Amino acid sequence: MNLNIDSVESLVTQIQGFSGNLSDINHLHSLLKQSEELLRSQSARLVSSLAELDPSLHSLGYLYILKAILSAPVSKEEANGLLVSIARFINSCSVEQIQLAPEKFIFICKWFKDQVMFLEAPLRGVAPMLTSIRKLQVSSEQLTTLHSDFLLLCVLAKCYKTGMSILEDDISEVDQPRDFFLYCYYGGMICIGQKQFDKALELLHNVVMAPMSTLNAIAVEAYKKYILVSLIHLGQFSTSFPKYTSSVAQRNLKNFALPYLELANSYGNGKISELKTFVRRNMEKFESDNNLGLMKQVVSSMYKRNIQRLTQTYLTLSLRDIAKTVQLSNAKEAEMHVLQMIEDGEIYAAINQKDGMVRFLEDPEQYKTCAMIEHIDSSIKRITALSKKLTSLDELMSCDPMYLAKVGREKHRFDFDSVPQRFNIRDEHN
Repeated sequence: MNLNIDSVESLVTQIQGFSGNLSDINHLHSLLKQSEELLRSQSARLVSSLAELDPSLHSLGYLYILKAILSAPVSKEEANGLLVSIARFINSCSVEQIQLAPEKFIFICKWFKDQVMFLEAPLRGVAPMLTSIRKLQVSSEQLTTLHSDFLLLCVLAKCYKTGMSILEDDISEVDQPRDFFLYCYYGGMICIGQKQFDKALELLHNVVMAPMSTLNAIAVEAYKKYILVSLIHLGQFSTSFPKYTSSVAQRNLKNFALPYLELANSYGNGKISELKTFVRRNMEKFESDNNLGLMKQVVSSMYKRNIQRLTQTYLTLSLRDIAKTVQLSNAKEAEMHVLQMIEDGEIYAAINQKDGMVRFLEDPEQYKTCAMIEHIDSSIKRITALSKKLTSLDELMSCDPMYLAKVGREKHRFDFDSVPQRFNIRDEHN
């Protein structure tokens, strides 16, 4: 079908006339595909054409013209104006129309992200990128390639609370492994910024333990942060990997994180002076990894761990004795640590200001309040839904021809009863 569109002006007229209903949109889509060469050749004249289109009504045509403009070199002055146009387009465009050409929408959003980063203004991109994710997603369980871009902008702009909004979704649909790695890595950083260390550990764990055929830099950096967050939140770190970890990660990850593993070993001794000495000796390494802030939190957490150990031994203890035992400067500093830990729910205690004594208490939670029952009920419902989803995915996988063929090959490979006596295990590993 040749629609003979020979000028940008006539194409704009067609866009205005065929953006009304679904059948017209499909016709317009065919027309736009045939006109891509025209748009590329006339890219220098296209910016003025955008003013003739309404991004909410003519979304598909607007999208094609924007893509053609951004595919050519753009001056700094034009880029600033286009940022405004793109933000307006993302906020007002029709979901039904842009999902007809998702790869073009993704291209535009990524250009937008790159540009706000180049201008060192990541905050300008946070809200539009969140909107773009919601418009691109078919369901909230789908991980798009824009998730990691949005989270990166949130990290750079320190908009951690906004970033948390998409981390609450249970993701089960992933197209590209790299998108998943970056989503979990930047998501972990968002959670660290919000002091939600449980969720941060979950996300970083997903990066480190995910299937991989070759070791990647994202997994290495995630492993370093995984060690630090484990020390901060749990007070310990296990160097052993779960059985489901890829062999590539098990063989290689530790070699790229030796100072961090040494740190975990020093932390386990419980001696603050040794830990501080180690940190000073390796300060340059932690700083070059952009982990200095986490490192300071690791040192601070050791004071907390040592105070928590005291609650297991003593019913009452003076602030002066606490300061001396955990190697704090004075009783006032010990009081500040204890008060902060009480506020954060890390210990249960009461301070007698008159005589400077601390009385350690039992956990007051009886797990029978309305709020706690609602929390437990919500958790059970979420776990039930996840269980059903996993069962469904397992059933789909068990019927997948490619999976069944692979399982069949593996079964034959390791069916030792059917292998001749001269089978060489060493050759098989090679």
